[in-house]
Amino acid sequence: MTKTSNSTNAGEALVEGLFSAGAHFGFIKSRRHPSTKPFIFGVKNNIEIFDLEKTKDSLNTALEFVSELGSRNASILFVSAKSEAKAAITSVAESVNMPYVAGRFIGGTLTNFPEIRKRVDKLESLVSQKEKGELVKYTKKERLLIDREIEKLRTFFFGLSVMKRLPDAVFIVDSKKESIALKEAKVMGIPVIAVCGTDNSLNEVDFPIPGNDSSRTSIEFFLKKIAESYKEGQLKKTTPTV
Repeated sequence: MTKTSNSTNAGEALVEGLFSAGAHFGFIKSRRHPSTKPFIFGVKNNIEIFDLEKTKDSLNTALEFVSELGSRNASILFVSAKSEAKAAITSVAESVNMPYVAGRFIGGTLTNFPEIRKRVDKLESLVSQKEKGELVKYTKKERLLIDREIEKLRTFFFGLSVMKRLPDAVFIVDSKKESIALKEAKVMGIPVIAVCGTDNSLNEVDFPIPGNDSSRTSIEFFLKKIAESYKEGQLKKTTPTV
């Protein structure tokens, strides 16, 4: 089988995978952002449908970038507060040992990272003290307040514990919903990869992936592809010459 045939088969398989995951569903036409128009195939039951051939091409471009990131062990911050994405964001990010925000993105996470890092360090310090039994010196009421603080810090900052510096890229599910994360990444010059529904502005994203950003199945499909490409990139990492 020729290289061209292999490529064609892989492309067809990817389109089939996208279709099976429901990645072709957008929103009603009235919600469409003008930048997504070239990626719309048509309308079914008043819902706009993505042209999956074009989604495939955009996805492949994003995956090539992710593979390159993996080849140099670069870091990716995964972000989404959508209920449909939280579990997948957490699972995929942890599978490649990357930081994540599976909930509300705190303003300043990127633009004021030193302060955010202090909060992460405090969380790690309190958890360490608790595990070592060093909190017994406090009263029962004080320990209760410390436990509450730990839970609050864990809610917002646990996923950032592995982020010792600014990430090399940010992956977002729904760039419209995560406008703060997108804006901060742009301010800091950090490239953004994003799954974008028909209501998203593709022009604001470095590597937009036009597709269904509201379905758990679709989101899981895109995240799985991102993780696979990153791991493949790691395997291609060039061994330094002695």
